[in-house]
Parts: sequence; structure tokens; C-alpha cells
Amino acid sequence: MGTDADAGSAPQGDTAPPAGGGPPRAGRATRTRLYRGGTLEREDFPVQDISRYLGEADCTVWLDVCDPDSADFDMIAEEFGLHSLAVEDARHEHQRPKLDVYRGHLFLSAYAVAVDPGTGAVDTRELSAFVTSHALITVRRGDQCPVGPLVDRWDNSPDLAKYGVGFLVHGLLDYLVDGHFAAVQDLDDRIEQLEDLLFEDGPDEIEAVQRRSFELRRSLVRLRRVVLPMREVVNALLRRDLHVVPEPMLPYFQDVYDHVLRAAEWTESLRDLVTTVMETNLTVQGNRMNLIMKKVTSWAAIIAVPTAVTGFYGQNVPYPGFGGHSGFWVSTILMVVLSALLYVTFRRRDWV
Repeated sequence: MGTDADAGSAPQGDTAPPAGGGPPRAGRATRTRLYRGGTLEREDFPVQDISRYLGEADCTVWLDVCDPDSADFDMIAEEFGLHSLAVEDARHEHQRPKLDVYRGHLFLSAYAVAVDPGTGAVDTRELSAFVTSHALITVRRGDQCPVGPLVDRWDNSPDLAKYGVGFLVHGLLDYLVDGHFAAVQDLDDRIEQLEDLLFEDGPDEIEAVQRRSFELRRSLVRLRRVVLPMREVVNALLRRDLHVVPEPMLPYFQDVYDHVLRAAEWTESLRDLVTTVMETNLTVQGNRMNLIMKKVTSWAAIIAVPTAVTGFYGQNVPYPGFGGHSGFWVSTILMVVLSALLYVTFRRRDWV
């Protein structure tokens, strides 16, 4: 990118040429694109060639840097005139999704989201971006946030490329927000499956509901931290004084903003729903325990009848039938009749 970079050309792929303090070094994964007058003119060209295009009014450049080190950040900051605070935010991970406005450029921090197919855990992948009047620079770590789907999204809307940086930023936000929406949909489906297990009686189902409720709640909390701030990010980009979104691109950004709002509201409702599922599960378990206690108490009452009768007839005092066969039959009949009467009564009330 810098004019003092080594003259050796880079392979037309994901790596930049070696340089001593200039563009990203060999092994540092980079991708480049050049749009001229709304047409994709060059792709994966050497990074040091970017300098010649930055001053041309009809050129728009995209630079993607993966796993940059301190020297790469210094080079990017000098080449594009980036503010030191914005570069510092990009150096450090785990930033809050936000849009910072600096003189001459914007700094965007956002997250791509993926849901683990097996566990339902939400995996967030941080992406930083610098937005200038003629360039979009994206910074990411490893392969956690692949840019292949983003490039495909740009290629699927070639008629919008004439709107320059606004077109690139829209594709980036549309890709991220659609990922948020897909994650919310996935978690919603998992909650529906959880509701089907809520009234199952098996011990395995009860344990599954408890464990999965907690896991889903944790995933929703993690997703909420990523989705909710995106409302402020997209809303700030729509400000006319920033001059990032051309007038013809406003409906497209409004559509992204609508998806952000829907994803945020959906996330909030799902979090409340999971809380309701957890509370309902506790209530169901309490009701089951009450039912068990009711049945145990009913059987205890039935068993108490023979105990009471035999205890009475076991007294060492004279009474009618004492010491004779009539006493045995009377006590036996009393036990059978009273136990049967209690059983029928409890059965009618569904206590046994």
C-alpha cells in the first residue's frame, strides 16, 4: 500500500507481498477489491497498489486484513489517515458493537453470530471496520469471521456498486444482521422443541428441560449483547451529516434497520419466553410433588385403618367378642370395609 514497499508482486490470492514496514507481510491473509465507476475492476491485487487509487474520485477500495499485528495497524493508520483511538479499539478485542465518528472516517465494531448445531451455544465473531470516503477496511482474527459470504453478497448486487462505500457498508451490515436474524430463528426453534418436553413425565425429560433452559437463556443473553447495540449503529449511519449513505441507498439501509429492530425485539421476547419456560417447569415439578404427596398421604390413611382396628382389638381388656372367634371376624370385616370405603372415596377424588 505504501509507496516505499518492496517491488515484488504478490500472488493473486489471500496473501500480500512481503514488506519491511509497508503492507501486510507474507502469510498475513489479505483481500483487496477495486470498484471503478460502479464496476468491479480488480480483485486480490497487491496491497501496495491501493495508494494509487485512493485519490481517484470514481474509485472505491476494499481491504480486508486478517490477524494484523502492530506493524500492520501502524501501516493502515498512516496510509488511510486513521485516528489513533480508532486504531486502538481495533487492536483490542471484545469491543462493544458501536459506530465512532472521527474526522475523515468512521470506526465500526460489530459481530457475526453462529449457533452451534449440537449444543445451541452462540458463538460471536468480532469484526472491525474503518469507513472512509473511498475505502472500506475490515479487520478480523483468524477464520472466525469468513468474508466469503460477504463477497458473494456484494456480487449478487452489482447494480448497487455505483454507490461506492455506501454499497460496501450496506453489504457488510446486511450480512451481519442476517446472521443475527438466523441465530434468533434457530434459538426460537429450539425453544419450541423445549416446550414439547415441558409436560413429559420421564426423569430424563425433566432433567433435559432444566439443562436446556439454562443453556438457551445463556445463549440469548450472549446474543442480546450483540444484537441490541446494532440498532444504534445502523441508526447512526442513517444520519445525513455523515454522508456515508447516498440518497438511493437509504431504502436499503432502512430495510437493514428494520431487520435489526425485528431481531432485537425477537431476542427480548425469546428471553422472556425462556424465563417463562423455566418458571413453568418449576411449577410443574411442584405440582407433581404435590400429587405424589397427596397419593402417599391417601395410601397412608388407608393403611392406618387396619393399624387402628388391630390396635384397638389388641387391648388387654374385656370387650364383646374378646377371646372368641366373633371378635376376629368383626375386626377383619371392619378393616376390609373401612379400607375399601377410603379407597373408593380417594379414587373418586383422584387422590390415589
